[in-house]
Amino acid sequence: MGMNRRAFVMGLAACPVCAGLARAESGPHWTYEGRDGVKEWGRLSSEFRACAVGSEQSPVDLRDAIKADIGDLTVEWRPEAYKIVNNGHTIQADVGVKCGATLGGRAFTLKQFHFHTPSEHALDGARTEMEAHFVHADPQGQLMVVGMFMKPGAGHKEFAAIMAAAPRKEGAATLPAPIDPAAFLPQSRERFRYEGSLTTPPCSETVDWNIFAEPIEVAAEDIAAFKALFPMNARPLQAANRRFILKN
Repeated sequence: MGMNRRAFVMGLAACPVCAGLARAESGPHWTYEGRDGVKEWGRLSSEFRACAVGSEQSPVDLRDAIKADIGDLTVEWRPEAYKIVNNGHTIQADVGVKCGATLGGRAFTLKQFHFHTPSEHALDGARTEMEAHFVHADPQGQLMVVGMFMKPGAGHKEFAAIMAAAPRKEGAATLPAPIDPAAFLPQSRERFRYEGSLTTPPCSETVDWNIFAEPIEVAAEDIAAFKALFPMNARPLQAANRRFILKN
C-alpha cells in the first residue's frame, strides 16, 4: 500500500487517465463466464496480467473494518442528459459536463458511472442486488471510485430513466432530459475506504475505493430490466491480503 509500490504498479499496469477503462471495453474479448471468463482474464493479454497476479485486487468483502479518519469526501456532481452506453459488459453513463469530487482535499474528475449485478463488494459476506460505480480520475491517472449498494424498494427516477434509455444491444442513446447523479447518494455518509483495483480487465491496481455502507433503493422492475441485459456482471470477491479496510 506504500506509494513507491503503487507508483511501480501504475507504471506497469496503468496508463494515462482512463485509458485503462477504455481498454476494458476495446481490448481483447473477455466475459464473466465461459472460456474467457474471470478465471482466465490474466492469460488473455499481457496487459491483463494483474488480474491473475495482483495482490491488491477488487472487489473485496468489507468486513473487520477499522474505524479511522478516512478523509472528507465532497461530491460536486452536476445534472446532465447523459449518453447511455451498452458496452457489452454493463450499462454506463458517460459524463460530458466537467464535475467531480474531492477526497481529503485531492481533486478528481468524474468520467463515467456504471452498474453491476449482483453487487461486486460484499458487506460482512452479504451482497445486494446491484452496485453503482462512479469512476473519477486525477491528472496523474490515479482513479477514485465511489460505490453504492442498490436493493429493490422504492422507485428511483434517475435509475429508471437510465434503464428506459439503455440500448438493448451494444450501442448508445442520449437521455431526453438531464438527471441528477447526486440522487444516487444514500442519506448516510458512513463509508468504507481501501486501496484496490479495477474490477474488470486490465485490473490495474490504481483505485482508491470509497463504498457507502447504506444501500439505496431502486424499483425491482428496473433491476429486472438490467438483469435482462446482464444477468451477472460481477467479479468474484478477491483476497484482502494485507490491506486494511477503513471506515469512518
